[in-house]
Amino acid sequence: MKNILFVASECVPFIKTGGLADVVGALPKSLDRTEFDVRVILPDYTCIPEKYRSQFHYITNFYMDLGSLGNIYVGILSFELDGVTYYFIDNEHYFSGDKPYGDMRFDIEKFCFFSKAALSILPVIGFHPDIIHCHDWQAGLVPVYLHTLFKPNPFYHGIRTIITIHNLRFQGIWDIKTIQSITGLPLDIFTPDRLEFQKDANMLKGGMVYADRITTVSGTYAGEIQMPYYGEGLDGLLRARHDSLSGILNGIDYDIYNPQTDPKIEKNYSVKDFRKGKAANKTKLQEELGLPVNPDVMMISMITRLTDQKGLDLVAWVMERMLDTEIQFVVLGTGDANYENMFRHYEWTRKDKVSASIYFNDERAHKIYASSDAVLMPSSFEPCGLTQLIALRYGSVPIVRETGGLRDTVEPYNRFAGTGTGFSFTNYNADEMLNIIFYAEQVYYDNRKEWDKMVERGMKADFSWKNSAKEYEALYRSLIG
Repeated sequence: MKNILFVASECVPFIKTGGLADVVGALPKSLDRTEFDVRVILPDYTCIPEKYRSQFHYITNFYMDLGSLGNIYVGILSFELDGVTYYFIDNEHYFSGDKPYGDMRFDIEKFCFFSKAALSILPVIGFHPDIIHCHDWQAGLVPVYLHTLFKPNPFYHGIRTIITIHNLRFQGIWDIKTIQSITGLPLDIFTPDRLEFQKDANMLKGGMVYADRITTVSGTYAGEIQMPYYGEGLDGLLRARHDSLSGILNGIDYDIYNPQTDPKIEKNYSVKDFRKGKAANKTKLQEELGLPVNPDVMMISMITRLTDQKGLDLVAWVMERMLDTEIQFVVLGTGDANYENMFRHYEWTRKDKVSASIYFNDERAHKIYASSDAVLMPSSFEPCGLTQLIALRYGSVPIVRETGGLRDTVEPYNRFAGTGTGFSFTNYNADEMLNIIFYAEQVYYDNRKEWDKMVERGMKADFSWKNSAKEYEALYRSLIG
């Protein structure tokens, strides 16, 4: 049996702010249980729903040295779900509050503590991993600690590490003096070839330098981040380590996202009867949102964080012209105030065309996937993207910019060959995006048979965790030998 340990800051169903939580929740369940014993270490946030927290089993506690901060309390709780054992590191000073992240300086300290505690609890729980799979900057110091402060302890010999970059933009950067003081890490590792980054300390960089392998969440993104435009200042390091870098596409949980069985939507449907099913869902959603009820109008949706990364500046530029055509535009999400207010304004002034739900609600998201004809994702960069995978599953045609995982998962429509599962544009340009939206509308209204075939191809595509899990299994085997 090969022992694999995931260390991450979030995981469904306990705590989620983004796609990272979906991956950490779904991948351990998808690995071959006869070959891999997979366990997960998470922070014991007080904002984890009580229905889970009330079932956590207390194991023990101890005190751990944390640099200049002295001895810090570490509690260990455990919980089993779907055959996976989860360990929660308890410390109310770090993990109380109504959300997992907040003040960056405090978050840095919190995840320095979490990374060291994740290693410190292993002899106590009696689990010796062959591989520790670290996720994003919050677990970036695990490989660093392993190769420095924990190196003399024979218990930790032979452990290999992988770090997965879910979004390179977030790196855990603070000044060297503070991070060195909190962690107690030797000063000689804060150099440009290790943790130092533009005169500061960079936790993700530390993980990337010390881990045996680096992965990210799509093949295209793995290539993109080796270039300055996408590399966020770390492209040189990623080029130097390109032999150890691979992209493995995320999947989605096909049990949760299944229009045939989804309890959150108005009418269930499959690839055989999606036309009727989607029309029924659309008319119900139109009623709910106060839009004119018309199953024949093309509904375009955006289910996203409202930030520049997601291409909202392009949408702002063309919004008026887009609304001059025969569409309804449905938005769900929160983010930058200027975009939130822009959509509120359009909902107010164009009630016949626009609905803006400026919050996030999972049930509403499912209803929008089941109702909309197209989902717009004009991201400036997108490591993997899960929205387009869910959209394909629900027969909503993705309209995407060709970047990262969007490029890897959406095949552009080709009317001559009769192929494709969506529409895409290349350059980060608002007019280019608008042209492809107009083209999608034209196919929808003037060539509905072709549109329906595209929906069918998308619904038949397989982006479950099955394939991706096999790639991770192969990666684990290659490291364990």
